[in-house]
Amino acid sequence: MTQTEAFDAVQIISIKRDKGTLTPEQIDWTIDAYTRGVIADEQMAALNMAILLNGMDRAEISRWTAAMIASGERMDFSSLRRPDGGTKATADKHSTGGVGDKITLPLAPLVAVFGVAVPQLSGRGLGHTGGTLDKLESIPGWRANLGNQEILAQLQDVGAVICAAGAGLAPADKKLYALRDVTGTVEAIPLIASSIMSKKIAEGTGSLVLDVKVGSGAFMKDEAGARELGETMVALGKDAGVKTVALLTNMATPLGLTAGNAIEVEESVEVLAGGGPEDVVELTVRLAEEMLESAGVRDADPAAALKDGRAMDIWNRMIEAQGGDPRAALPVARESEVIPAPADGVLVELDALSVGVAAWRLGAGRARKEDSVQAGAGVRMHAKPGAVVRAGEPLLTLLSDTPEKFDRAKEVLEGAVVIAPEGSRPAQRLIIDRIS
Repeated sequence: MTQTEAFDAVQIISIKRDKGTLTPEQIDWTIDAYTRGVIADEQMAALNMAILLNGMDRAEISRWTAAMIASGERMDFSSLRRPDGGTKATADKHSTGGVGDKITLPLAPLVAVFGVAVPQLSGRGLGHTGGTLDKLESIPGWRANLGNQEILAQLQDVGAVICAAGAGLAPADKKLYALRDVTGTVEAIPLIASSIMSKKIAEGTGSLVLDVKVGSGAFMKDEAGARELGETMVALGKDAGVKTVALLTNMATPLGLTAGNAIEVEESVEVLAGGGPEDVVELTVRLAEEMLESAGVRDADPAAALKDGRAMDIWNRMIEAQGGDPRAALPVARESEVIPAPADGVLVELDALSVGVAAWRLGAGRARKEDSVQAGAGVRMHAKPGAVVRAGEPLLTLLSDTPEKFDRAKEVLEGAVVIAPEGSRPAQRLIIDRIS
């Protein structure tokens, strides 16, 4: 028997084409009908373009997000218990993606030190932005795919898990994202926000901190767009009853001194050992403070937990729980090539996008989701903006198993470095603003 449909796709498209507002019932039907295959890809592509051009109001975006959540399962962490028998608080972080952004790796165990469970469902890299799962898979034996019961057990026992999101969470988003990717509608802020938040809300976390990157290496290149995205996602979280805050953070320059997979794990372990680059430590601690505050934990000192080894202890347990050996040697690229500083002076610019694309071309990233990555490939940076450099000294080291990739990586790095006379000091704020 053929199901009678409440609406038709052309009617829905026409409303948004003409700058109208969709009703909650129309939105529910649209997401459900597309998931069922009643709405064809070309029709949903037309609707996505209308949304890109004409936008959605807060009520529409909130209902669109709720409909995507309703397309699949919702995780429930209410069974997690504190030592006193109370329900354990949960907190998560989402980054909109950048270059050298390994913050999740030290952050999850750091927050877990203070008794807050961290269910960090992460993804893989695509293009110039790295993927958390790709980084962790460079650890021998570590596995990304866990069942829901495994996730719950690890959160109860260890306090933190970083793993792949299951196929049951917001399946409508998976289908919509693939379509947006090939139809020029990825940039639609209502669709970006609902895509991110549908998965995070379905994940079941009690509180969420968003790291919204802005700059050349970020998805959002300008501060106004990043701010609009952050405000939209914070509103969606609040509408769904999830405590949500966002930080706008600088992605004009890569985070830390590495962009790749194994080399970013190595740097993350340095942070967990109480060292590491200042910017990685600063952002890790600030995000931990925000997550703990959102989860109701007061007077915590995450910086101390990095320095005294407590976060490292949980990191080791978290990696071991997922089959990895935290003490095993990490993969090393077979070939390397050094790019020297072209002149004496102060490094005032190191373009994040150029470094990210270079790492991608060296084999650290992928052009398509099905591509493989090289664990040891990437870019090591020997200086950050503000540092004094000398002509001929190492500035960047390119790493790859396939040395024929070096030339294409060097091409994209031309113009990425700006050196000014000594006395120049670039003014770059790592944390631009907070949205709540």
